[in-house]
Amino acid sequence: MSVILFERYDDIAWLTLNRPQAFNAMDADTMRGLSEIANQCSCDKTLRALVITGSGDKAFSAGGDVPSFASDPDNVDRLLMDMTTYLHSAISRFSRLPIPVIGAINGMTAGAGLGLMACCDLVIASDTARFTSAYTQIGFSPDGSTSYYLTKQLGPRRAKEFFITNRVLDAQTALDWGLVNRVVPAEKLQEITSELAHMLASGPTQAYGQVKSLVDSALSETLESQMELEARSITELSKTQDGQEGVKAFMEKRPAQFKGC
Repeated sequence: MSVILFERYDDIAWLTLNRPQAFNAMDADTMRGLSEIANQCSCDKTLRALVITGSGDKAFSAGGDVPSFASDPDNVDRLLMDMTTYLHSAISRFSRLPIPVIGAINGMTAGAGLGLMACCDLVIASDTARFTSAYTQIGFSPDGSTSYYLTKQLGPRRAKEFFITNRVLDAQTALDWGLVNRVVPAEKLQEITSELAHMLASGPTQAYGQVKSLVDSALSETLESQMELEARSITELSKTQDGQEGVKAFMEKRPAQFKGC
């Protein structure tokens, strides 16, 4: 059985962590597979939306595969170095894809699973989802981009509380804290996520990519440098096929037919 399912539906791809018997915990093979799929997506110019989810209804991902850490204590440091190399490569690639990446969170999400979720652009969670850090519970510290993204998304004080106390957030609290964008009934998660993916896949893909880039740079740039990036971005988009189609459709009072180029 493949530890990751990667399925393509026209210009939308679904990546599913597929170890339901282990709450979709990520072992070395899973993280290696994530890195390979992230590279594949980065080179696919026809892809217009990506959904990341977990199999079953119990967990999105319980994080790293803790039993594998216990299998060889003398070499666990090398194992973790290998695993984080693959995982961090994957998250870096996913976060920089010039297309919308949607997290469909179908249950418990912990440890590195939080990082895989947090790097998504939009996150839809089932009402049965739960979120916890779990790192310090086993004497470890965060990895998988969690200290980077959660500090930005929650703020430093809440991030420290979350990591240090291993507080478990229910779906509504995660929504209130800004960890997810939307909470939906568990039985509607796939349907609603699919609707969103199709809507985004029919939109102006290059404009979405520029939005991602501009939002990511906003916290590190000055006002003037950020506005210069905005000026360059909107200027470039005005010459794209979708940019010109959008203006033409507006003038003709009809829906735009975007092609992603």
